[in-house]
Amino acid sequence: MGLVGLAVALGLGAPTASAAPVRPGWAVVAVDQESRSVLLLQSAEELMAYRRPDRLPVVWSWSADRAPDLADLAPAHSWSMPDEAKSRVRNGRRYLLTAASGGLVAAVDTATGGTYWAADTGAANPHSLELLPDGNVAVAASEGGWVRLYAASQGSRSTAHAAYPLPGAHAVHWDGRTRQLWAVGTDTLTALRVGGTPAAPVLTAVRSVALPERGGHDLAPVLAAPGRFWVSTAAHLWQYDPAGGRFTRVRLGDEAAERDIKSVGDEPGTGRLLTAAPDHAGACSWCTSVLRLHRPDGVRTLRGTQVYKARWWASWGG
Repeated sequence: MGLVGLAVALGLGAPTASAAPVRPGWAVVAVDQESRSVLLLQSAEELMAYRRPDRLPVVWSWSADRAPDLADLAPAHSWSMPDEAKSRVRNGRRYLLTAASGGLVAAVDTATGGTYWAADTGAANPHSLELLPDGNVAVAASEGGWVRLYAASQGSRSTAHAAYPLPGAHAVHWDGRTRQLWAVGTDTLTALRVGGTPAAPVLTAVRSVALPERGGHDLAPVLAAPGRFWVSTAAHLWQYDPAGGRFTRVRLGDEAAERDIKSVGDEPGTGRLLTAAPDHAGACSWCTSVLRLHRPDGVRTLRGTQVYKARWWASWGG
């Protein structure tokens, strides 16, 4: 089923041809384990005003189940429990970066729906990925306990890679300011230097700092304070300042909303936070159907979904 077919099945209009931000404000991308899809949703303002429980406010979507060029990677199995969705821009083209606990990781050209690069990591439980300026792709896998930098620039199925061991690896982010790859694991936040060549990359640890508490999960740039990072742990939300080497706890309006955050990020220009955390209300104990906004606070329930992560559809890179 193509994008238009999925939209009809969900009771939507035809999705837009591209995944550009919806105005006003920034669109939101969510990875939904119920439909096994990445869903691009309307802006936060429109989400908060939406009162149509029979329809999901989806304007664009993608699923490995409907990607013919991924058939060789057996998405019926490898695309089980999708768990990541990010937007990145490289050389003027926007890419969806997505992963699934079943093993699949992919970078998808949002203009064409075609796959730039993809791989099946097997039982490693990949949780996040990142697109580097040279076209290579970094992947963090929690069960594998590693960060890998794949030579994706060498071909759409390239499996050559450099590796760095990181127990409980859950997230990766490329910091263009310092040209370092940051990764968060169960207990540590690590900065990696990328060396070698695009065809034969090398990863070397530059700095590793202990998290303020266990259970590191998400890692994202603080757009309102360049150089800092959002870091979520099992119990709280933090900001990390590499210049000062300090973690600062971020307090939300409801302390319960700080627990077990799977994804976090601030909206460009406004600074509003968007978080996704399990609501413990459905069959999926690690998912949610509720997206939370902070500063100002607000919630939006997406009926019938089992969302693992939700992010602003914002990009950086070039």
